[in-house]
Amino acid sequence: MYNILVCDDDKEIVKAIEIYLNKEGYNVIKAFDGEEALKVLKNNTIHLIILDIMMPKKDGIETLNEIRKDKSIPVIMLSAKSEDEDKIKGLNLGADDYVTKPFNPLELIARVNSGIRRYTKLGNYEAEENKNIFKSGELVIDDNLKIVKVDEQEIKLTPTEYNILKFLTKNKGKVYSIEQIYENVWEDEAYAAENIIAVHIRHIREKIEINPKEPKYLKVIWGIGYKIENLD
Repeated sequence: MYNILVCDDDKEIVKAIEIYLNKEGYNVIKAFDGEEALKVLKNNTIHLIILDIMMPKKDGIETLNEIRKDKSIPVIMLSAKSEDEDKIKGLNLGADDYVTKPFNPLELIARVNSGIRRYTKLGNYEAEENKNIFKSGELVIDDNLKIVKVDEQEIKLTPTEYNILKFLTKNKGKVYSIEQIYENVWEDEAYAAENIIAVHIRHIREKIEINPKEPKYLKVIWGIGYKIENLD
């Protein structure tokens, strides 16, 4: 059973999310501020985090910053419609996705299911699928060990970054739109995906490229989408 940490200072929202997630077979661990969430992470195995932005003591942005110092657990941010700047800030700090309040429970469940799938693909849950090594020039993805290397140097990626890079490298030379990338990696219908994909792409470039402004591997095809250059 997967453990989902739900952190929001609104106890009614936390209770509602718990009910929906329990019905899906998830175990919910609750926290009501960022400090409490960080304590939970120290003492429990957590597979995904739902994290509100506006909270007392330590808000969601500060909490996410602490989490990303040593953990790559998928994080879905909860935000109000007026918090667009904070959504982008959260993505920049390593959030995997966000849901806007008031949210449709079915949308939240879909995002959680997608996050769990991306997370488990980095483990041994899909051994039959993970027998390949994907490469383009000096960019190598060993999908058996879940390791990415550029020029023999290991690159640390979040689960979402890994799965985006793996998808594009597996299909190197092909151009994919934002919607196609989202639908293949999240395994869900693309909705308001432009900011999410753009931020993840920028993070990947910053990690794998010598000069992200003149990328060797991850190219943008203006007006169409992105591709990994075929350098073999």
